[in-house]
Amino acid sequence: MDAGAVAAALEEARFDARQASRYEDLAADLRGPAELAEWARIAQLLDAAGPGAVYDPDADDVVQAALAANAAAAAREAELREAVRITTRANHLQVLRDLGTLNQAEPAEGDEVVRDEVTRRGRARAGRRRLPRTSRTSRRCS
Repeated sequence: MDAGAVAAALEEARFDARQASRYEDLAADLRGPAELAEWARIAQLLDAAGPGAVYDPDADDVVQAALAANAAAAAREAELREAVRITTRANHLQVLRDLGTLNQAEPAEGDEVVRDEVTRRGRARAGRRRLPRTSRTSRRCS
């Protein structure tokens, strides 16, 4: 994108910002000012680069940082979705175990991880059961 195209986009963003400022429902929208600020930033980059410079988003550190942040956020969201899936399935299997019908459950993809979670919960539950007896014993001895 050359300086002329960037200048035209900047002018259009300014026009849109002026129009939006006249309407109360559009004035609260933050996308217009953000777009205007981004075009102004790009225009500054091209001005600093000198005549004949062309904007390349692949070489723009701000764009690359935003893309990296978006990718990291998507990865975190995928991890959270997987954790929720495992927890939900573990809860389901725990209920079936408590009802004595676990052997009737249809296997699902990824149940190995879910079984590990159910086992971890069982150990934690067993540890909590033992803890009060130990603390009561220590109180009696004091």
